[in-house]
Amino acid sequence: MSAPKKLYIKTYGCQMNVYDSERMAEALGGKGYVETQSPDDADMILLNTCHIREKAAEKVYSELGRFKGLKAEKPDLKIGVAGCVAQAEGEEIMRRQPLVDLVVGPQSYHRLPAMDDAIQTGAKALDTDFPEDDKFDTLKARSKAKRGPTAFLTVQEGCDKFCAFCVVPYTRGAEVSRPADRILREAQELVDAGVREITLLGQNVNAYHGHDQGLAGLIWQLDKIDGLERIRFTTSHPNDMDDALIEAHGTCGKLMPYLHLPVQSGSDRILKAMNRKHTADSYIRLIERIRAARPDILLSGDFIVGFPGETDEDFEDTMQLVRDVHYGQAYSFKYSTRPGTPAAEKPQLPEDVMNDRLQRLQALLREQQRATQASMVGREVKVLFEKPGREVGQMIGKSEYLHAVYADAPAEVVGQVRAVKVVEDSPNSLKGRLIT
Repeated sequence: MSAPKKLYIKTYGCQMNVYDSERMAEALGGKGYVETQSPDDADMILLNTCHIREKAAEKVYSELGRFKGLKAEKPDLKIGVAGCVAQAEGEEIMRRQPLVDLVVGPQSYHRLPAMDDAIQTGAKALDTDFPEDDKFDTLKARSKAKRGPTAFLTVQEGCDKFCAFCVVPYTRGAEVSRPADRILREAQELVDAGVREITLLGQNVNAYHGHDQGLAGLIWQLDKIDGLERIRFTTSHPNDMDDALIEAHGTCGKLMPYLHLPVQSGSDRILKAMNRKHTADSYIRLIERIRAARPDILLSGDFIVGFPGETDEDFEDTMQLVRDVHYGQAYSFKYSTRPGTPAAEKPQLPEDVMNDRLQRLQALLREQQRATQASMVGREVKVLFEKPGREVGQMIGKSEYLHAVYADAPAEVVGQVRAVKVVEDSPNSLKGRLIT
């Protein structure tokens, strides 16, 4: 019996890519591959790429260049590029880096086994289609092997919003929702394997329409699964935050009090230029409704500074929105062009202006995050423990608010939700004492 082939996957970007990488590994598992943590002993290397960050494609080419020596030492080594950069660049990747054997887009990775057959004969394999066949139907059932206590589960892909700065509609395609029964089956498989918390994923997850009652209806179905203790979802668009989903935050005990709801800007003029189709005021009114349903909810957001045409007044509107909302966590970035998007054709702001605005915004967001974490000291939180901490006898997990919490605890707490009293805060975590 021949030894298994080794597969190394490097994952860039969002949680959806983490999920996709797991499914790619499972798909290639049927071809005899087992995962390895090092590219040096791999028979196949896959880079699962993301196109959101600045110069994403150039970073992929740079990473591929590092494998030239390894390919020279191991001529039979197969190298592939998957994900959104693969979708955007296509055969250009093979032209610029001839060492690449396969390129596969995010909607086609269920075809990896057949592509592997092709490249083992010395051929090249390229698939960046948006196929009619459902990749989730084609992929085999999730592995029954024991898993950690948390998992991602993709329920929706693609986006129809066409924000002026975003490549997702072009790399992931139109909005598509998985049928609820298939999601529930996969969720049950995850729970059977030891998962206690599932995060539902989508480029625009609250636009999910695979259940007649939308994402809220799916959440209530998941709520019925014995052994599933926590439900989260990301990433949402303000325009798809409907009444039923807001109500679920107040009434569904398994839905955690954490919501990532990007606004991008506090200026109505910039929001219109971004094609966001909401205003700063409508966003704030929405936040008020959400907090009325779940007063303790922790809010997270995304911000872009330096969007083409942004003035000092526009930026101050963003700062004021942040002050009004008060975020427990947030992500902020300088605008950077994405080829093919409408905003890429507009005059860009000077780099020093964008840097200054980003630093000021991030200082305010850090202040709010630290205040939120400091407010947790003395409170009792429920922590789902996931793994050992850095120190002997220490375990770490996430609170219902997605804060990282560590405490002295026995190893058997992994996979359990336990009450913890927070005794100290730090920039990125909370220290707690296990309540027995």
